[in-house]
Amino acid sequence: MNVLNGIAPLRWLVREPGISAVDNGWRFFSAIDDERYLSDATNLTVVSFNTVANIEPAIIPILRLPVGSDLELVRGEDGLQFRDNLTGLPVSLD
Repeated sequence: MNVLNGIAPLRWLVREPGISAVDNGWRFFSAIDDERYLSDATNLTVVSFNTVANIEPAIIPILRLPVGSDLELVRGEDGLQFRDNLTGLPVSLD
């Protein structure tokens, strides 16, 4: 909800298996979300991928990355970049 409410920017993106035909599996978390915040179900909400893409258009190219993708959206001097949380390497979306 922090991303949706404009409290903090999008930072963490994880793709899990979807739980229904309309669920693409992407889960989005803000830069300030921590375990305590996430443990309260009232802080979580279901929205479309497009809703998040309207807030942060940089996510559009990740839509088709496979289940198991675990990314960090890094904001740096060179702009936005995705980094794989498992390897620490930049993710090429070309």
